Amino acid sequence: MALPAGDNSAAARTNSMRGRVASHGDTPASNGNVANIVTTIRILLAPVFVWLLFLDNEQNGIWRYLAAALFILAIATDGLDGVLARRRNLITNVGIILDPIADKLLIGGALVTLSILGELWWWVTVVILVREIGITVYRFAVLSKRVIPASRAGKLKTVFQSVAISLFLVPFHSFLGPWVLWVNWVAMGIALVLTVITGIDYVVQAARQNRGSTA
Repeated sequence: MALPAGDNSAAARTNSMRGRVASHGDTPASNGNVANIVTTIRILLAPVFVWLLFLDNEQNGIWRYLAAALFILAIATDGLDGVLARRRNLITNVGIILDPIADKLLIGGALVTLSILGELWWWVTVVILVREIGITVYRFAVLSKRVIPASRAGKLKTVFQSVAISLFLVPFHSFLGPWVLWVNWVAMGIALVLTVITGIDYVVQAARQNRGSTA
């Protein structure tokens, strides 16, 4: 039995997979919309490129290049899902949750794997992951009260993290020479400094907002 026209939006809310998938509009968007599909693909690429890195077994062969290509593809499409969601009004609670998870899985998976392979100091990985996971958990904890958008410095931090990890993943030093390793470490150093500074800034801003809300 068909539902009255006025009940369509209620039905879409009841069944989260019903609604708009790609078209622009004001009706509820499906959790299976195109933006969330892009995010899900990015999440699924994380274990694949990690597996390829281990499969390469530090030989800097074809598997290493494939792993690097997958990481770069996944991280380069970071803004694609957000653009699709905003321009087509496909923003959903599922998408809001999945997007940072995708970023953390890609960045975290790469850092941990590089440390396991002995190519990146563990303390660098730990510092970055503690900051990323801590801030993400906090943002989710206060999501019902307020949305904490990424700052310009935070976006710049993500760019440097992505570039630094990409430089570590692609074995440029194997055909350009060991001097490339210095470039890799400088990029990672900048990413690390930005990670710490933006993390401290988030904590300071959160403390100010909490004091303001209780005043």
